[in-house]
Amino acid sequence: MGKVKIHSGATKRFKKTGSGLKRKRAGKNHILTKRTTKNKRQLRGTVPIAKGDQKLVDRMLKNTS
Repeated sequence: MGKVKIHSGATKRFKKTGSGLKRKRAGKNHILTKRTTKNKRQLRGTVPIAKGDQKLVDRMLKNTS
């Protein structure tokens, strides 16, 4: 039986922390000219992922071989 691979897309989008998982905020890639400076500033940084998504993302990142 082969190795179980982790989801490579999820490894690029989520990072594990001591207390859970964190993600970047959506909507800060292109067409930023119409956004206010305040809005762009608030989209910076990372936030913890929602409780409902925790189990799904954890399964994508789990490497059980």
